Amino acid sequence: MAVEASADPALADRLSAVREGIAAASRAAGRGEDATTLIVVTKFHPAALVRALAGLGVRDVGENRHQEAQAKAEELAGLGLRWHFVGQLQTKKARQAARYAAAIHSIDRERLVDALALGPEEAPGRVIDAFLQINLTDDPGRGGVAPEGIEALAERVLQAPGLRLRGVMAVAPLEEPPAAAFARLAGYSERVRALDPAADRISAGMTHDYAEAIAAGATHLRIGSAITGKRPEPR
Repeated sequence: MAVEASADPALADRLSAVREGIAAASRAAGRGEDATTLIVVTKFHPAALVRALAGLGVRDVGENRHQEAQAKAEELAGLGLRWHFVGQLQTKKARQAARYAAAIHSIDRERLVDALALGPEEAPGRVIDAFLQINLTDDPGRGGVAPEGIEALAERVLQAPGLRLRGVMAVAPLEEPPAAAFARLAGYSERVRALDPAADRISAGMTHDYAEAIAAGATHLRIGSAITGKRPEPR
């Protein structure tokens, strides 16, 4: 059974250390310290940990499993959190995810866009921030749209009711330096901005490579274990 966050006195220290690291990386890159949004990824951790993080000022929380994300969002509905879905999303689960997710960072195919599109009768006034996940490898089995499909997917999002194209997302491949991968992602971001200048966000950077992501222009960082501690085993 996972240890509850209230029993972890180091949580605040780890969060502070990451915030200081982000500030230092931002200064080194010549960027303002408020240029990035920290998303704390809480995969496999209990709702109690998310509640403790909220008490420490965290407002953006990331999850990559729909069932877990949905349960936590329902339990913690009164905390004013912004839930970011950052994992692979099944098309058949899209409508359910749209009920709690403020942002979805893993949009990689047109069928998913169509499934997420919300008409005014379904969710009056609700708009989901949409990030296109880009595959930075030559392996089609990896998550993300291939670079040659970026414009078509972006156009599909721009036409979808209830979605707001925010930018791009990617995970740096382990087989190359993250700085090189994030430089390519910045180039893909320019292609998306050519279609919609407002879609200027870049979701990139995790525990081990957020400094390189910041240097390449990342606006959203997805950081988990450096803050939450070791993940419990999935149940």
